[in-house]
Amino acid sequence: MSFDSLHPAPENFPSYRKPSEKSAPEFRTTAHRQASARAFASGADEYADVRPVYPAEVAALIADAGRVLDVGAGTGKLTATLTNPEVLACDPSPDMCRVLRAGLGLPVWRATAEATALSDAALDAVACAQTWHWVDVARASAEFDRILRPGGRVVLAWNTLDVHSDPWVLRLARIMHSGDIQKEGFYPAIDDPWVLAEERRLRWSMPLTPEQLHRLMHTRSYWLRNGEEVHERMTHNLNWYLFEHMGFKPGQQLEIPYRTDAFAYTRAS
Repeated sequence: MSFDSLHPAPENFPSYRKPSEKSAPEFRTTAHRQASARAFASGADEYADVRPVYPAEVAALIADAGRVLDVGAGTGKLTATLTNPEVLACDPSPDMCRVLRAGLGLPVWRATAEATALSDAALDAVACAQTWHWVDVARASAEFDRILRPGGRVVLAWNTLDVHSDPWVLRLARIMHSGDIQKEGFYPAIDDPWVLAEERRLRWSMPLTPEQLHRLMHTRSYWLRNGEEVHERMTHNLNWYLFEHMGFKPGQQLEIPYRTDAFAYTRAS
């Protein structure tokens, strides 16, 4: 269903704050960032069911690489799109690795972007999808320099709700605590020796029902690291928004707009 006819009433517009102007999420401390990331120790099955895959244009950025590692691969949303001769995957979460291993049958192990457990010059490319904002940028940049061969590439990619497509989507993202992390046109921070070679800015949509939007909310770090009281509040707020404010029906298929931002890096000359 198109959203052209589903804009909220004008009297509701003042409640829609502007989208984020940040280039990355902010964490109070390193411990706060690490604790937020550890929330993904559970919930992998739901993540696999409702999180979106990546457009083929992202994998195309490293399509000519021979041996590729997807770091922070989760359940394999990007991994499954890679067509390289040899694809490897790692993630710090045992639950994510369980689903990834069962789903794709690739070599999978527990590791982080800062410590991949690979030997020097072992790869032709590294990909990080929905991962880079959880890492120590300086340490991960140095680790990728160590494990990539001459001519190697790094790809960083994000899928986010396209909060600029319609005011209702921005408020949806805020209620779900998702999809409003990076401003439109952002560039991620990355350290030497990596310099930007190519980028992709894509817009597309994914069909989801209101019930699936609830499940999508359950895959967010904020949901996973909180308890019953927060869950009840978030569930009530999303039900009110979808069914009372927006007037959607249970089971109604909605075309949810997404934005993909992907960046390919090579070593500086």
